Amino acid sequence: MRLFWTELGRWPAKRWWFAVATAIATYLFIALPTDLIDNPVFGRDVPVTSWARGVLLVSSVLAGLVAATYVAGPDTAPRRREGRLGWAGGIATFFAVGCPVCNKLVLLALGYTGAIQYFAPIQPYLAVGAIALLGWAFVARVRRERSCRLPSQRKVHADA
Repeated sequence: MRLFWTELGRWPAKRWWFAVATAIATYLFIALPTDLIDNPVFGRDVPVTSWARGVLLVSSVLAGLVAATYVAGPDTAPRRREGRLGWAGGIATFFAVGCPVCNKLVLLALGYTGAIQYFAPIQPYLAVGAIALLGWAFVARVRRERSCRLPSQRKVHADA
């Protein structure tokens, strides 16, 4: 765990600024259409739950940190994009904090009554899953930053 915190301490300022900007953008991108931020374009038929804003805040911070791992540092070589946990966590966050009957996909799949009876009760579990996915993605990406990469099989065979 100490190596993890040491690695974060090595991040350049541009990574931290990118993390902050991405966290703010993620918060707005999810909060506006789910009407967690009051606006004239979107509305909710079901009131915001007590935990939704907190979940969105934690998820946005984690999404920003995950996105920042894709910004190359001065001493890191570019890596191929890997993993889909961050995207899955972001999508799960959207469904977790959104209005169960305002979401067209849920409404088409379950109907109004089904959305209230079946989808609304699982939203807290979606929230926990979203945070877990984003946290896992972040820790995995930070741990891999200093790992030693093996050459691809094509290069090994081409050199032989």
